[in-house]
Amino acid sequence: MNSPSNYPSTRVSIIGAGKVGSTLAQRISEKNLADVVLLDIVEGWPQGVALDLMQARGVERHDRQIIGTNHYTDTANSNIIVIAAGIPRKPGINREDLIKINAAIVTEAAKSAIAHSPEAILIVVTNPLDIMTYLAWEATGLPKHRVMGMAGILDSSRFQTFIAMELGVSIAEVNATVLGSHGDLMVPLPRYSTVNGIPIAQLMDAGAIDRIVQRTRHGGAEIVGLMKTGSAYFAPASSTCLMVESILLNQSRLLPCSVYLDGQYGVQDIFLGVPCRLGYHGVEQVVELELSDTEKAALIESGKVVSKNIEEAKAILKTAATK
Repeated sequence: MNSPSNYPSTRVSIIGAGKVGSTLAQRISEKNLADVVLLDIVEGWPQGVALDLMQARGVERHDRQIIGTNHYTDTANSNIIVIAAGIPRKPGINREDLIKINAAIVTEAAKSAIAHSPEAILIVVTNPLDIMTYLAWEATGLPKHRVMGMAGILDSSRFQTFIAMELGVSIAEVNATVLGSHGDLMVPLPRYSTVNGIPIAQLMDAGAIDRIVQRTRHGGAEIVGLMKTGSAYFAPASSTCLMVESILLNQSRLLPCSVYLDGQYGVQDIFLGVPCRLGYHGVEQVVELELSDTEKAALIESGKVVSKNIEEAKAILKTAATK
């Protein structure tokens, strides 16, 4: 198995130094995975966050460098670019407004970052996730295996959490799988979800499973509703860090991510959450699970909505470009 020391550099650049970006920088550096460049448009903010994280090294006992900057030139030669820039979900912000604002931010950030790190792998975290990932891929012209979105790991972790809470068991014993878009039409798969290898259908009734599935679908919205002025960031940062780790350490882990589909699962030309293997070169393989007719229909419906939203986002960008 390869390790980061086998390669000429190990650098992760995070575009957007908000709560997700700064927490991700902490996770990556304290796991000793890579040096981190934290970029934001607000002068002084990423520099301050980086200095704070650097000052924690004496306690955390790692020697990773964390740089804060407002300039894309400082992100050059990154192994991985993470796009976490954009406005978060907040009560009162509709889908169209979120797409309009974040589409422009994400496409510009992706193009600017890849211009300085043309060999990098691109991970998109900004919402609406599947749409933003497609736009970033299209804007950069990168090969499809080098662009992916973080969603399925987060959704699956939420599913795992709610299963563990319902049964009162250690989450270390729980494995759960969620496919589809990062939103209300995600497709949690109870058949592929277990506690120490035992299917959850043998441990709880159908009503409890349905309740947990619905809570998983609205897991992000539940947090937004509680916070009022923000959205989740600890779990998204941890989920993104897992992707970074699997890539940099060439672990080839099987993880649910938003990846480009070209006919798999009956879906064409969109990014959608499915299991894939992540290694040093990005998406090594898209894994097709055997789905029931109901599960496949739900996944295809999820894909149709994503496809429609992508076309809407393209139209929004085109209109903005002509103004």
